[in-house]
Amino acid sequence: MTHALIPFNRPNMGAAELARMAQAVGSGYLSGDGPFTKQCHAFLEQTLGVHRALLTTSCTDALELSALLLNLAPGDEVIVPSFTFVSTVNAFVLRGAKPVFCDVRADTLNLDEGQLERHVTARTKAIVVVHYAGVACEMHPILEIAGRHGIPVIEDNAHGLFGTYHGQQLGTFGCMATQSFHDTKNFTCGEGGALLINDPQYAARAEIVREKGTDRSRFLRGQVDKYGWVDVGSSFLPSDILAAALSVQLDARDEIQGKRQHLWTRYHDALATWGQQHGVTLPAVPAHCEQPYHMFYIMLHSLGHRQALIRHLRAHNIVPAFHYLPLHLSPMGRTFGGAEGDCPVTEQVSDRLLRLPFFNTMTDAELDRVASTIREFQQD
Repeated sequence: MTHALIPFNRPNMGAAELARMAQAVGSGYLSGDGPFTKQCHAFLEQTLGVHRALLTTSCTDALELSALLLNLAPGDEVIVPSFTFVSTVNAFVLRGAKPVFCDVRADTLNLDEGQLERHVTARTKAIVVVHYAGVACEMHPILEIAGRHGIPVIEDNAHGLFGTYHGQQLGTFGCMATQSFHDTKNFTCGEGGALLINDPQYAARAEIVREKGTDRSRFLRGQVDKYGWVDVGSSFLPSDILAAALSVQLDARDEIQGKRQHLWTRYHDALATWGQQHGVTLPAVPAHCEQPYHMFYIMLHSLGHRQALIRHLRAHNIVPAFHYLPLHLSPMGRTFGGAEGDCPVTEQVSDRLLRLPFFNTMTDAELDRVASTIREFQQD
């Protein structure tokens, strides 16, 4: 019997999103910073308590915008985890900065705060943290180290919208934070992102840099009688059509998060005993962290063990995925001095981690089939 395909991800866009996108089209306002964009800005600012939220075309663009706002230049250094997506690093390399790769913790897979300070030099101009799977980095010690050295912290919060650390929302700790609304995220408009600004000193300039280096936003508000080129910048604004789709999903925050919590918990309950019996670990969520249920992964014994399970799942028409390769060992990472052994935890977890299918419209029956197929797995 051939089972129906269970994909790794199934984007969550339906009739409500289409209706609101049609409303945007009917309004005649299709470009950036229209009424639906402003609605999303207001939602994020009020819900998270950030000083300013600005939608962007991607989380990558939000990171690049943050790098521009920090005035990075060749010779500057930026500390980043090696276990992350390339955008976390590329945004700063594009400004001429050198990435300094820090290893991650073996439990949460977040930047290891115990190793952070040894990477700080007089050239360090930023520390970028990534809340992996939406589980918070240890922000209190990270901010203490950064504050002592006068280094700004950027949160790559692509996974972590509505997660918390000691009760405080992720994305509200650093001077700036970035969000993703890619179609693999809890809330999506296909491609999209946002820059969250917590330090008011960056707000006015962010608006200008995001709008091609012009003061057009001030002109539209009637604050100046004409607008011109006043700073470096680029075009980071998404269409209001995309913001319309995103606004539907943000409005459905409680429903979406409740469904993902249900799925995550069901996975955990279905695989916990099997994992203990076979030495396979499940995600670690410290008691002081509230996760947003972005993904579910398991940590296998070895690369061979993981690849065998991938073959087993694919043979049963189930599509899993592994995740990041160590950036310090990539061809680009090696040009910045990366070498084997620099980040040993990153190097070993990268070979062992397997992400399971997980999406808003996943049914209990689909999840149960994934879990039972894993429990039936016998390594070659």
